[in-house]
Amino acid sequence: MTGPRLPDGFAVQVDRRVKVLGSGAALLGGSPTRLLRLAPAAQTMLRGGRLEVHDAQSAQLARTLLDATVAHPRPASGPSHRDVTVVIPVRDNASGAQRLVRALRGMRVIVVDDGSAVPIRPSDFDAQRCELQVLRHPTSRGPAAARNTGLQASGTDLVAFLDSDVVPRRGWLEALLGHFCDPAVALVAPRIVALHEPDNLVARYESVRSSLDLGQREAPVVPFGTVSYVPSAAIVCRRQTLADVGGFDETLQSGEDVDLCWRFIEAGARLRYEPIALVGHDHRTQLREWFTRKAFYGSSAAPLAVRHPGKTAPLVISGWTLLAWLLLAMGSGIGYLASTLVAVLTGRRIAKALSSVDTAPKEVAAVTAHGLWAAALQLASAICRHYWPLALVAAVLFKRCRQVVLVAAVVDGVVDWATRHADADGDAHRVGLLSYLLLKRLDDIAYGLGLWTGVVRERHLGALKPQIRT
Repeated sequence: MTGPRLPDGFAVQVDRRVKVLGSGAALLGGSPTRLLRLAPAAQTMLRGGRLEVHDAQSAQLARTLLDATVAHPRPASGPSHRDVTVVIPVRDNASGAQRLVRALRGMRVIVVDDGSAVPIRPSDFDAQRCELQVLRHPTSRGPAAARNTGLQASGTDLVAFLDSDVVPRRGWLEALLGHFCDPAVALVAPRIVALHEPDNLVARYESVRSSLDLGQREAPVVPFGTVSYVPSAAIVCRRQTLADVGGFDETLQSGEDVDLCWRFIEAGARLRYEPIALVGHDHRTQLREWFTRKAFYGSSAAPLAVRHPGKTAPLVISGWTLLAWLLLAMGSGIGYLASTLVAVLTGRRIAKALSSVDTAPKEVAAVTAHGLWAAALQLASAICRHYWPLALVAAVLFKRCRQVVLVAAVVDGVVDWATRHADADGDAHRVGLLSYLLLKRLDDIAYGLGLWTGVVRERHLGALKPQIRT
């Protein structure tokens, strides 16, 4: 866990969900979950869960905490908006581009017209108060190519990419720029929320479960983490680092944002998701186009699996935990007994892993229960989303499988509904439980349809292969 030295005055705060064990001797948490043991000197520096960098030792501890994903940055300041060029890729959405440019007053902006039927011209933006340049592709080459064209034309240290169907809210850029105080950070993304108040059921569902909205909790962007990628509809990048990794992959029809995030990470860069910064997005809210878009997202998994083996696994689970739930799913007395035995053995393995830390038995039990429950939710989600064609066949052929699939569908939907609505902004954004369950199943069917179509097209099963860990 090494990287460029963090500047003096930079602070980190331990995530409130991280468990402090052994009176501060270890931290358990992060994403993925890990146990981080702290030396006595580190424990002293981290009193109260906050650390401010003031020398090389504190800088190294802060970097370790960040890279272990158990703490979040609290930068003191950041670059100026004068260090940023905004690139807007657009095709056949001149009104959206004009609306966006109006919100970027005082910024340096490059609009890249990707082969619109009616060419976009500089005169379309005459009344806007920003330094604006319009570039054009004679024929459409895709949003990745449009972004690369804008990148090549920019001359600032930072480049913000905003799609023409978004509008940033006040203060969005300032909230993102502070993260670039960390010289290792190459990309920061805001939270993407609904641009308009929902006016139908699909719109209300999208307002609480859009594929672009990654939630209210700040996070590092890491594979298999709570935020494993960020959508390119709104991101800010270091120009040179982006150029060094080759920009956006223009050969990908979808998933080019996921690919970019993972190439950044493979190059040793750090990425952050900052939900304080908000950008409104014009969601697709008509059922047909909404379903088609969800399938389009799913189709990116197979090409990504070819480029990034192992990172698209629909399921990352301990073999012991998987065995416990498989035995429970058998539904027999022997299965229940064997499942309980495996769960106890899992607890003993966790206790052994925590033996070097002064941990109470109830803490071990809580960690074990949390791990088993998280695995159950993973399994339920994978059954309903990634593996639903197989689950459907098994449910038709076998009564016990039918019961398991039904339980998985209900548990996955109810837990997801409760979680999403805990963060909902007012009654206008709420969806009734039954309606939510129906739309969630349609969402999963669409994504899974796109996923399996991509697997067949690529002739590659990587996107369906689970990761089972010892």
